[in-house]
Amino acid sequence: MRWARFALALAFLGLASCTHERREPEADVTLVLAAYSASRDAFERDILPAFQAQHEARTGKRLRVRASYLASGAQSRAVASGFPADVVVLALAPDVARLEKEKLITHDWRKRGRRGAFTTSVVALAVRPGNPKGVTGFSDLARPGLDVLMPNPKTSGGAMWNVSALWVSALRGHAGVAANDEGAAQGYLRGVLKNVAIMDKGARESLITFEKGVGDVAVTYESEVFAGRAAGRTYDMVIPASTMVVEVMAAVVDVNATKHALLPEAEAFVDYLSSNEAQHFLAKYGFRSDDPEVRAAHADAFPEVQAPVRIDALGGWDEVVPKLFGKEGVFPRTWESVYAVP
Repeated sequence: MRWARFALALAFLGLASCTHERREPEADVTLVLAAYSASRDAFERDILPAFQAQHEARTGKRLRVRASYLASGAQSRAVASGFPADVVVLALAPDVARLEKEKLITHDWRKRGRRGAFTTSVVALAVRPGNPKGVTGFSDLARPGLDVLMPNPKTSGGAMWNVSALWVSALRGHAGVAANDEGAAQGYLRGVLKNVAIMDKGARESLITFEKGVGDVAVTYESEVFAGRAAGRTYDMVIPASTMVVEVMAAVVDVNATKHALLPEAEAFVDYLSSNEAQHFLAKYGFRSDDPEVRAAHADAFPEVQAPVRIDALGGWDEVVPKLFGKEGVFPRTWESVYAVP
């Protein structure tokens, strides 16, 4: 049954390359994880092996976690359309809320962690070695002649964080335009979009494009820059004075997990993500922790953010999604004004 379920998962996604398989002994139970692309390195190299070992030591049963990695929005839609995930790890709350709306999540998933979040990153800028374009913050992204890369908010949770960071930075007067002026903020966003060279479908794909030599600056996560540097990539990072704190969500897809008789395992995995051990692993890959001990242990690795902003400062996702990303939202209207065919 477990192999039939996993075969269905692969068939549904259509591409085996979307799902990562580690070479392991035969397992007694198999948990399916649907995660956003930027979490791959931390999960595959440390978190999943450690959780599996802990689970076997605690229960005597061998558990295998089969993981699929896609852009957050695409992953959420895949699960909503039938991908049989027992657990999701996604880049923003609305992607989890979609599964709640589809009645695949029937419990209060926000009770775990910080309202469903188990770790954070911040929106950052990747620049070429030595920062030859002299990028110091978000205000530079609208500068004529600069080639900017960022993922597409239609498919990427990371891109929604990025656009929100640009917007709140402008509203707070950190983007070279007047503070508290939505018209000026939209004008700034228009200037940035005019400079966008490529919009990839996900945060990881966008940075890979940058690593291939395309563009002057990539709007990304701090954790993605950590991942690139760990892989030997050579680029610098700029953290704007005011930037968004990216909250990474985890939830048990309890309808699926119950159907697969894996609810205890799924709950144990989500709880493990907030454990001290998992938080240290995450810090190693550039994710920030709310655990004071973990923060202190990794303080040298993380530059201080002068003015971190949580999504609540914009009214939360319930207000941000329609205002910035809805059919008549700021982003689609601005995009159309830049690229409309005469």
